[in-house]
Amino acid sequence: MASLWCGNLLRLGSGLSMSCLALSVLLLAQLTGAAKNFEDVRCKCICPPYKENPGHIYNKNISQKDCDCLHVVEPMPVRGPDVEAYCLRCECKYEERSSVTIKVTIIIYLSILGLLLLYMVYLTLVEPILKRRLFGHSQLLQSDDDVGDHQPFANAHDVLARSRSRANVLNKVEYAQQRWKLQVQEQRKSVFDRHVVLS
Repeated sequence: MASLWCGNLLRLGSGLSMSCLALSVLLLAQLTGAAKNFEDVRCKCICPPYKENPGHIYNKNISQKDCDCLHVVEPMPVRGPDVEAYCLRCECKYEERSSVTIKVTIIIYLSILGLLLLYMVYLTLVEPILKRRLFGHSQLLQSDDDVGDHQPFANAHDVLARSRSRANVLNKVEYAQQRWKLQVQEQRKSVFDRHVVLS
């Protein structure tokens, strides 16, 4: 029963990862097609306060050669001879970015985060089942040892040896995990104690 459930969970996990991969490819294809809709270049002018006019930031999508106050600042807050003095105070910069690269990076980050979350759920659900199987299996091995002396089958010893090696591997993994958890708790205690001593 538990192995059937684990198999279904593995199939579900692989199906989810395949659907995540397909969704990522679909989103990437859509993003490359829609990249022309987004503004990746702009001219940004930062104008400080001038006379009674407050400071303001102006953005406009124009070419790099036209990136100056006269082409970007619309509507012009001052009139006549003050335009030149106002524009001299403004700082204009041409900026370029790649929205496709930003989106691809975010998709990769979210995909990795999703896979780690899926892995955490998998470990959370499967670990109790493995423990139950391990403890149930060790009880079965003990009862097999009692009965094994009376059975004349030579094959039974091979099956028992393989079962013991699987149980040994699971015991080693569980021991390493418990040791790691204890080390983490010790580190947390020492950091917390040092923090208490310092404050």
